[in-house]
Amino acid sequence: MREANAEPGATLPRTVWALGLVSLFMDASSESIHALLPLFLTLTLGASAATVGLIDGVGEAVASVTKMLSGTLSDRMGKRKPLVVIGYGLAAISKPLFAIAGSAAVVFAARFADRFGKGVRGAPRDALVADVTPPELRGRAFGLRQALDTVGAIIGPLAAIGLMAAFADNMRLVFWIATVPAALAALVVLFGVKDHEVAAKAARPRSSIRFRDLRVLPGPFWQVIAIATVFTLARFSEAFLVLKANAVGLPLTLAPMVLVAMSLVYAAGSYPAGAWADRTPVRRLLIAGLACLITADLVLAAAASVAVAFVGIILWGAHMALSQGLMGKLVADHAPPGLRGSSFGVFHLATGLATLAASVGAGLLWDQIGPAATFVAGALFAALAMGMAWRIERP
Repeated sequence: MREANAEPGATLPRTVWALGLVSLFMDASSESIHALLPLFLTLTLGASAATVGLIDGVGEAVASVTKMLSGTLSDRMGKRKPLVVIGYGLAAISKPLFAIAGSAAVVFAARFADRFGKGVRGAPRDALVADVTPPELRGRAFGLRQALDTVGAIIGPLAAIGLMAAFADNMRLVFWIATVPAALAALVVLFGVKDHEVAAKAARPRSSIRFRDLRVLPGPFWQVIAIATVFTLARFSEAFLVLKANAVGLPLTLAPMVLVAMSLVYAAGSYPAGAWADRTPVRRLLIAGLACLITADLVLAAAASVAVAFVGIILWGAHMALSQGLMGKLVADHAPPGLRGSSFGVFHLATGLATLAASVGAGLLWDQIGPAATFVAGALFAALAMGMAWRIERP
């Protein structure tokens, strides 16, 4: 259903643009921190690569479990915005904890709070995008939101580079400054996003969440979940891209360039990939994304210089542009409207648990065998997902 005040014709609703702007501000904040966090943990706080993977993996798992609950709750409430506001507010409040952290445990707590906020907002936000957008424009809608999100992921690391150069590699000061765009994101979602009461008719409000309702989700939806889970096992935290680049010679001050390079490709490709997904079989796009990921992993496994590592990083960004918005479209296309929030919750739960396993496993392989083993394992899981993608069904 189109939002009531959307402009006529093939235009995206204003709520989609507002949520994209919110994502831009929050990612600018988060990625200016995340670009430095692996090195802050290992060089400043003395943590191991396994600890880096554990912190990122647990954080994403917490987000995903929370998305499952918040998505179902938004279906029951018939409203998305309250949970979106709470989620972005929690993320904004968590940012100062990174700046004051004196141990890996405090970083863990900050990451936990940040990802919990992401979980509260994630499924309701994605469901809101689907609610207000006509089916024939959903690929573009998810691609646009992802593209603006990724623009923030470019701005954040670039700001971190400038601040690191200006303030003599003072990572804590960068973390403090990152609280500003996070606060802006919370304000924009509070005052700029309009709710859409899709569940008032489609959902059946109750006082509690009943997961047995998920039995009505169709078989092809679960096929999408299976592919997404294996795909995510191949996609461990981007923290390992930062560690790899630093290991082959990238200076600390320029470490955020890893996420800048990746995000530039991601942002440039997300909307065109979404538009492509609206007019071509999604199998083609998904397989192209997996092929990019396999190639990226193999290049990174073999990289012995910064230049070669950045080839792999660019390919990693290409795979994300081709696949991340596409997964949102696949979930939306296969989910009943009254259980759309719950469906996104299931998707985020499955992929979040897979992210935990992937990131912890990547850290253990890095510490016990070496960086190459981490990337080769990722390539193997991506190849398995590619085999599964050949059988994906149309909605």
